[in-house]
Amino acid sequence: MNPSTLIGMIASVLFMATILLFGADDPAKFVDLPSIAIVLGGTLAATFLSYPLREIRRVFPLVAQVFRQERLETQHSIEEVVAISRMWMRADLQAVERALPQISNPFLRTGVQMIIDRTPEDEIIDLLQWRIAHLRSREMAEAGIFRGMASFAPAFGMVGTLIGLINLMDLVGAGDLSVIGSQLAVALMTTLYGVLLANLLFKPIALKLERRTEQRLVVMNMVLEGISMMCAGRSPSLMRETLKAFVAQFDDEMFDGGSAPIPARAPAPKPKAGHVKR
Repeated sequence: MNPSTLIGMIASVLFMATILLFGADDPAKFVDLPSIAIVLGGTLAATFLSYPLREIRRVFPLVAQVFRQERLETQHSIEEVVAISRMWMRADLQAVERALPQISNPFLRTGVQMIIDRTPEDEIIDLLQWRIAHLRSREMAEAGIFRGMASFAPAFGMVGTLIGLINLMDLVGAGDLSVIGSQLAVALMTTLYGVLLANLLFKPIALKLERRTEQRLVVMNMVLEGISMMCAGRSPSLMRETLKAFVAQFDDEMFDGGSAPIPARAPAPKPKAGHVKR
């Protein structure tokens, strides 16, 4: 499991336990199934109204990514690029073709295949840049669904509170003043659930997915730089040192959870069909 996710889950449980044990006379009063149903049901309804079904079906399995420890093998990708480049520099086309199925990075495999097919460098770069832009757009949209849910949950918490207040006013109008305190507590419960779901579940998931995308883009841009150097006939030794320097400034941030800008080329339009063999 991802260590930061595990720590966050433990901290969340301790946080809630502290509130319930030391801030409430009766912790059982904080469990209200109708309030949970209003917040979750309303959030899911708004989500399905806001996004296409195909996107929603794709995004929920991504929750598992939050719990899985995923290290990006930047050094392995560098060594693969350098090894292929060394074969290419020796003009050993058969060795390159034999090594191609063994390349673990599909993005690198596509670039090398296009070099073997003698595709012009500018067309290779255009296609790979388009794939980077497409991945960024798709995965940021997936994270955006959870950001949307983080905004919906507090809103439906307020809806539940308004419903509770309406019921409360009805009781007051009937002259039953003895239930004001208990009814007001139930009315505020949905707001509590909405805030907790937004800030301890939906928004953290969105941030984790966005950070995962940034990490993947760093590796893809590094591979793109390697492909460009391979097309230019740079030596494997120079390529290794250049790619190491390329990712060095991001290495600590990628694995420690920091934030850094992504060194990306300017997005290019999708290349015309018929020029590239995949």
